[in-house]
Amino acid sequence: MTPAQYVQQKAVASGSSFYYAFLFLPAPRRAAITAFYAFCREVDDVVDDSTDMAVAHTKLAWWKSEVAKAYAGQPSHPVMLALMPCAVTFGIEQGHLQAVIDGCQMDLDQTRYLDYQALQRYCHLVAGVVGEVAARIFGQTQSQTTPYAHTLGQALQLTNIIRDVGEDALRGRIYLPVNELQQFDVKAHEILKRTYSDRFTALMQFQAQRAHTLYDQALALLPEVDRRAQKPGLMMASIYRTLLREIEASQFQVLHQRIRLTPLRKMWLAWKVQALGKI
Repeated sequence: MTPAQYVQQKAVASGSSFYYAFLFLPAPRRAAITAFYAFCREVDDVVDDSTDMAVAHTKLAWWKSEVAKAYAGQPSHPVMLALMPCAVTFGIEQGHLQAVIDGCQMDLDQTRYLDYQALQRYCHLVAGVVGEVAARIFGQTQSQTTPYAHTLGQALQLTNIIRDVGEDALRGRIYLPVNELQQFDVKAHEILKRTYSDRFTALMQFQAQRAHTLYDQALALLPEVDRRAQKPGLMMASIYRTLLREIEASQFQVLHQRIRLTPLRKMWLAWKVQALGKI
């Protein structure tokens, strides 16, 4: 299997909504974003798939070393072999990849976030930086597109957090800020036991409104001249915001299930942005 085949398989197997946005890109940009996404999946899977924290720490340390070696001209992993030819062309820096690893390291080192400011730091590393790299690959020409990409990345990550509250609870993790749990009188043990209440619903409505605000802010930040190039990001915004609205319509029944959009619906939403520019 070639490195290009490896990253393609990794992207398809993930079942992620991101894959639908990649389909409309020209081949060189599609190859770059697929390789970068595969890198993010590899590193994230270290945390999600490991039951031994010592092993996970060792694997992340290996990835840090692999990234450093790759930028020194000695990549060995198929993902880095696929990614490095694209790095110079699309401005993918070593610091970007190390930041993503640092974000995953946070998942190993803590399972709670005291306030939204602390959560923002995590979202910046695992989503904001990812958004910045993606914007460059898509064809960014304006500096103002960078804050757009960071803000959209945070909106997407908050949507993930809202969707995955139940799954994260099974791993002993709660990403909802501690002070906001206290504000709505929701106990950590209620979430870990996946217990619904009106208080939980109110807390989740608060989180959803924050995510909607970030989507609005991101769209307002995107320069019109870059709007066409950034259509893949706008596809993601359309897909994830539709998912967020589905979660809201379910009254936040996220503790016992993972609410999803069908592949056909994701493709339809992506096509609408591509063909009609509608989000």
